[in-house]
Formats: sequence, structure tokens, C-alpha cells
Amino acid sequence: MQVVIIEDEAPAANRLAALLQHIGNEINIVKKLDSVESAVAYLEKEKNIDLIFMDIQLADGLSFDIFQQTTVKTPVIFTTAFDQYTLKAFKVNSIDYLLKPVDEEELKRR
Repeated sequence: MQVVIIEDEAPAANRLAALLQHIGNEINIVKKLDSVESAVAYLEKEKNIDLIFMDIQLADGLSFDIFQQTTVKTPVIFTTAFDQYTLKAFKVNSIDYLLKPVDEEELKRR
């Protein structure tokens, strides 16, 4: 499974990557991105992604801005410390919504 992590806090991105790799060897973190701008640029050219983990608040805006700037057909799991975006998250290509800190057991169930 080819996975992209969009998270502007390096420790959170690294922790999520470690959790995912601990869950299964078939998970390959192909890219970590830290901004709306870098995510849009990457997603416009890369199409072989199976799943995206996306924080909502990024350094240069909300991740919802990504959906306004490019088409995202890949399923998204939002990982955020904020629960007020739940409904908005499910109006885009979201399949799940995990609150930080992400729990490994909860992540396995997804």
C-alpha cells in the first residue's frame, strides 16, 4: 500500500509513519508533505497513491484548500487534534477521522 502523509509537524509525521510501518510491512510511506502548496504540487503529478493521511491545519492553510486546488481521488484519513472539522472532512474524499495523538490500536482497526 502506497501511503502519503500530509502533516506540518515533523514529530507527528514521523510518529504516524512509525505506527503505520509497525502495523504492517505492506505499508510504504512514499512521501511526507508539510504544506498545502507542496501537497497540491505532489498530488497533481503522482497518481499511484493508495491512501493519504492528512492533518487539517497545515503551515500555509487548511488541508481543505488542497481539495479546492486539485482533484483528490485517493481516499483520505484525517488526523487532527481538532474535532470541529469532522463534518467538513466527510464532505471531501475522507474515509475516516482520527484525533491526535493517534492511537496504534485505533489505527489498526482502520
